[in-house]
Amino acid sequence: MAKFKAKIEFETENPKVAKAIALSVTPDNLTAPKGLKVKTVAVGKKVVSIVECKKSFETFLSTVDDLIVGLQVARKSLKVI
Repeated sequence: MAKFKAKIEFETENPKVAKAIALSVTPDNLTAPKGLKVKTVAVGKKVVSIVECKKSFETFLSTVDDLIVGLQVARKSLKVI
């Protein structure tokens, strides 16, 4: 089966915000099933996520979509605080 890979990267206001956003999606990353790898880290002011999928393209797209939604929710939540 094909291997799909995506890199999602965006810049935040400062390194503290980047770290908080990256940490907020980490629990989801730890429970990924076999054949699916998701890693999110803070690099300075940037949040960088890598998705690697050896499953179907639909699984890959669904995972990327879920990750983007989680990152958006975390960012919006931090703006409210």
